[in-house]
Amino acid sequence: MPVSGLGEYDDQNVFARILSGEIPCRRVFEDDWALAFHDIAPQAPVHVLVIPKARYVSMADFTARGSAGEIAGFFRAVGAVARQLELETPGYRILANMGPDSGQEVPHFHVHIFGGKPLGPMLAR
Repeated sequence: MPVSGLGEYDDQNVFARILSGEIPCRRVFEDDWALAFHDIAPQAPVHVLVIPKARYVSMADFTARGSAGEIAGFFRAVGAVARQLELETPGYRILANMGPDSGQEVPHFHVHIFGGKPLGPMLAR
């Protein structure tokens, strides 16, 4: 049963296909818990996506069903990617959309890491 309003996990979503190797990506980082790669339509000079390797539709789904190890491993991977990209000193933004009102486009939980320039206000006014 899905935990969010996004429905069941779709094994044909683009991130599932990247994880399976069917679609290539510009890999930045990979460990047992996560895969990070450059976004194909970057919204900042640095725009990387970090996805868990397991089948989670959204943040709600991930935090409800993921094990403590998966959750910790995933968020440690997000931090490792930011360090690897040398974003800590200048700063960066992480963003996870959840559901249709947020603009979540791919039904596989993911975190965006943005950096490489001053990012301005968080939300449009």
